Amino acid sequence: MAYRPTAKTEARKAAQRQRILDAGLRLVSEGGFGAVTINAIAQRAGVATGAVYMHFSSKAEFCAELFRLATQKEVDIVRETALREGPPAQRLLEAIYAFAKRAIHSRRLAFALIAEPVDALVDAERLHYRRAYAEIFQQVVEDGIRCGDFPAQDASVSAAALVGVIAEALVGPLTWQEERPPLIEEKQLIRSIQSFCLRAVAMKTPD
Repeated sequence: MAYRPTAKTEARKAAQRQRILDAGLRLVSEGGFGAVTINAIAQRAGVATGAVYMHFSSKAEFCAELFRLATQKEVDIVRETALREGPPAQRLLEAIYAFAKRAIHSRRLAFALIAEPVDALVDAERLHYRRAYAEIFQQVVEDGIRCGDFPAQDASVSAAALVGVIAEALVGPLTWQEERPPLIEEKQLIRSIQSFCLRAVAMKTPD
């Protein structure tokens, strides 16, 4: 008779997998993806290295799953903010604020998610989630065009440009060293990104 794992066994495996992922997220938050090794994961999670490989076939697969978990949370927050009721311009500003504020307050993790050189599997996930952000902003821009707040434009191109601007504007500040003062004050940085993005989609261009 083939062995069938019990519900208790499956729950124990799921709990161990989550403990391993939690350990990996802490490592990325502290030192980026470069800090993630199978030995470090196992030690932080309190398991044998074999237990890590029982759940993930490789470090690359593990890091891709870490990226999905960490980024999906951020995408969900931006989506909830951007697609709530209210004027499109205000929703755009609030979504940018939510993204930038959370990134600045978790700089090491945010830099890892936005710009750290990574394995091809993780880079593929990064492209997927950049598209997810772009789809959110595209809906906001389309809402603005429909209600007349934004001029006619290719909303998909504008949305992709917004994602690029926000990410690029944050890369430098996210690499601030803790012992050194920031190059630009946090509120000023966020306001500058908001102002640029709003001008980009709301300003009418000459015919």
